[in-house]
Amino acid sequence: MTANVENKVRRALERGGPLTGMLLFTGSPVVVEMMAAAGLDFVIIDMEHSALDLDRAGHLIRAADAAGITPFVRVPAVDPALVQKLLNLGVAGLVLPHGNRDSCRALLKAMRYAPEGDRGACQITRAAGYVRGGWESYARRVNREVMAIALLEEGESIADIESLAAMPGLDVFFVGPTDLSISLGVPGATFDDPKMGAALDQVVATARRHGKHVMTLIGNNLDVEYGRRIARRGVQLIVLGTDGDLFMDAIRRINAVKAG
Repeated sequence: MTANVENKVRRALERGGPLTGMLLFTGSPVVVEMMAAAGLDFVIIDMEHSALDLDRAGHLIRAADAAGITPFVRVPAVDPALVQKLLNLGVAGLVLPHGNRDSCRALLKAMRYAPEGDRGACQITRAAGYVRGGWESYARRVNREVMAIALLEEGESIADIESLAAMPGLDVFFVGPTDLSISLGVPGATFDDPKMGAALDQVVATARRHGKHVMTLIGNNLDVEYGRRIARRGVQLIVLGTDGDLFMDAIRRINAVKAG
């Protein structure tokens, strides 16, 4: 996040939820602006499964800031060099796939300035406003405001949620339904499935005890009632799917014109 832009998602979570957002695969700043205009709270720029590179991510972060929607980035893994570059561009938080105890510790170390971590210091960056001076207050603010989001995608991570929730600085647990359903032996199941529902409820209950937050994807359903059921379970950040999901769903429905 930049020196003059607040983390609106963090402020909104302090007041309660739910908040909504989407994953961005297409790399279009116009789509980011549309997400903001439609009332979404955050966008997750996907660098794990899409072809988006660092330069494109920078333009998307700028578009999000200009449109008033909070930008997060899903990184492929903990790469300290990539983490530092994204944070220098002003991203408000990072999503770590396949989060576990070791990878989450490594992410937190790479994200935080000393003494909390070992992120390299430089003030001539977009995030710092390209201005030298006032370093200590800036570093404290960034350490406090930038969000670390662990994507939990395996049964082992769910079983270890108590240890993960106790980690200082780990703010949000993103329960990933696709990989988790495979890990739990119910491929493709939603959180209406007993095993999936129990895993989500366990994460929500543990997160609440530790003052943390829960995110999940309502997925390919694009089902409003399903999303509301997830919110009633205590999930505060609802990811509505990807821009690709939405586009494909609309095409399929409208293409029914061919059937007469």
